Amino acid sequence: MPAVLKAELEWVLLVLFSAVAVWSVAPTQPVAPFSHQEFTRRLVAAALERTHHSVRYVPAYVRIPYPGGDVPSDTGVCTDEVIRSYRAVGVDLQKEVHEDMVQNFAAYPNKRRWLLAHPDANIDHRRVPNLMVFFQRKGESLPITSRAEDYAPGDLVTWDLGGSVPHIGIVIDQKARWSGRYMIVHNIGEGPKMEDVLFHWKITGHYRYFGPAA
Repeated sequence: MPAVLKAELEWVLLVLFSAVAVWSVAPTQPVAPFSHQEFTRRLVAAALERTHHSVRYVPAYVRIPYPGGDVPSDTGVCTDEVIRSYRAVGVDLQKEVHEDMVQNFAAYPNKRRWLLAHPDANIDHRRVPNLMVFFQRKGESLPITSRAEDYAPGDLVTWDLGGSVPHIGIVIDQKARWSGRYMIVHNIGEGPKMEDVLFHWKITGHYRYFGPAA
């Protein structure tokens, strides 16, 4: 190999190795999290998108992968619509709830309500009482009032349907014409729907959750 060509090749290799070395030690710039306003906008859009899906109300226990597991997409209950909406904006409630329950099992009602002795990632996040505790612990627990204006898009609301049957839904940014209230996306048995049901049942919880803390 001619001396000139060899020297040029060595110079090119030196430049390449230097670039790789600099890149490998350069600090990774963290991705800026969504603002709360942007997170809420995306969550509400995800909840609204869920109303275009056909879902049969199937409350059966199902073994699912972890993390990122879900029951069959054409089945589910009220909690699954919340879980799917959050997952669409990058928050895996299955993982977040399970990790908190592993560390704080006694804070959750599983032992006294379902006689469970340990967390179960297949079902824990799909139970309204567990989500209520999780949102209290990791999000904001907001006042329960009879004033519609106190409930904002992106808020989570839980109810007692009667006989201690719990329910959950997401407040969205669409208002009912006759009442002027923000409507709710929920699944009470006929698949995900957008309805004016905020005060149809006794409210038991009012929360706001923007995902795990950075």
